Amino acid sequence: MMLAYTMAPGRGDTDLILAGLAADIEARGLRCCGTVQINSERGDSGPCDMDVRVLPSGPVLRISQDLGPSSRGCRLDPVALETAVGLVVARLSSGADLLIINKFGKHEAEGRGFRDVIAQALAMDVPVLVGLNGLNQDAFETFAGGMAVQLPPEPAALRDWVERATAPATATAAAR
Repeated sequence: MMLAYTMAPGRGDTDLILAGLAADIEARGLRCCGTVQINSERGDSGPCDMDVRVLPSGPVLRISQDLGPSSRGCRLDPVALETAVGLVVARLSSGADLLIINKFGKHEAEGRGFRDVIAQALAMDVPVLVGLNGLNQDAFETFAGGMAVQLPPEPAALRDWVERATAPATATAAAR
């Protein structure tokens, strides 16, 4: 079982690192599925809009809701998240060399979201890399059962792990 996670300290940094890694992996010819998050600043000084790009080629789905300038609650749109989950499940069943999930978040911590997709990929021997924040670290560690490795939020370290985790797939991609 190949399961890893990374956590970057700055807001949105993990999203940028994973999006760059996905682009690099796809350029190398590996079949990558999952999601990467794209944050877009808003002109009204409100919180950013959150979108996910379903790997490898889209679509891009808005997963945040505009709840107004005074809102303080969770802005995640659960319907959009579950739409992304369904698209990733379909792509994973078609074959993948790696699964990237932008975040093991509140929904995954509660048993929903991408949690079953991660388990399915691991059961298929597909390596999994997830983004994580401190709020959900305990839930992720419980889910992973001590089997996940923490990777530094550095592109080179993530690429090295992906190369080791996907070594047989890399050889197959080179032969294509």
